[in-house]
Amino acid sequence: MERKSEKKPRILCLHGYRESAKIQKRLILRWPESVTGKLDLVYLDAPFPAQGKSALEGVFDPPYFEWFQFNKDFTEFYKFEECLEYIEDFMLKHGPFDGVLGFSQAAILCAAISGMQRDGMALTKVPKIKFVILISGAKFGGPSFGVPKLAANAFSSPINCPSLHFLGQTDYQKKDGEILLECFVDPQVIHHSKGHTIPKLDDSSLAVMLGFIEKNSTTLRQDTSVLTV
Repeated sequence: MERKSEKKPRILCLHGYRESAKIQKRLILRWPESVTGKLDLVYLDAPFPAQGKSALEGVFDPPYFEWFQFNKDFTEFYKFEECLEYIEDFMLKHGPFDGVLGFSQAAILCAAISGMQRDGMALTKVPKIKFVILISGAKFGGPSFGVPKLAANAFSSPINCPSLHFLGQTDYQKKDGEILLECFVDPQVIHHSKGHTIPKLDDSSLAVMLGFIEKNSTTLRQDTSVLTV
């Protein structure tokens, strides 16, 4: 019973646009073992093969995948519902998951999922997500993106889900990420000097990350203790 209460937080990791689970795993495993060793990280390829050139061609090998599609103005979205069903099905088969981590396109998705699940619009068959880690995220309905129908009310009120946001100094999506902060009740932030990428963790970032993990691990242990009483 004691061992169960000390289990690692299980996190579903969702990669960026036209990337892959294998690529994301390589980038995240650059983080120190003091972080990755505290987490049970599960990586998932997006459901749809890339419909065009990946920005990572020549850097990382294919195949590449995408979570959903959109028009050139980011005002119309396609296969969004199928994407949510795909993620939920994976969670049912391989969960339960305590949190989700997303980069770029997946960070936009993960941020919205928190609000959609709250409102009963997505992931209704799986336990509530307890925290989110959003790297280079943005808000549906923000300055750069329209809103899929299912996510229409995702940000209608502040999302009371612990969140950790990575903001890159030279990230072209930085402003969108700053706006996303306003959508969460108590967002924690890691600032880094890089661009639109999963960065390595310097001492300052490491301290924030470890604090976020410890705080949410403690909450999970308390929840488990209640369930086992």
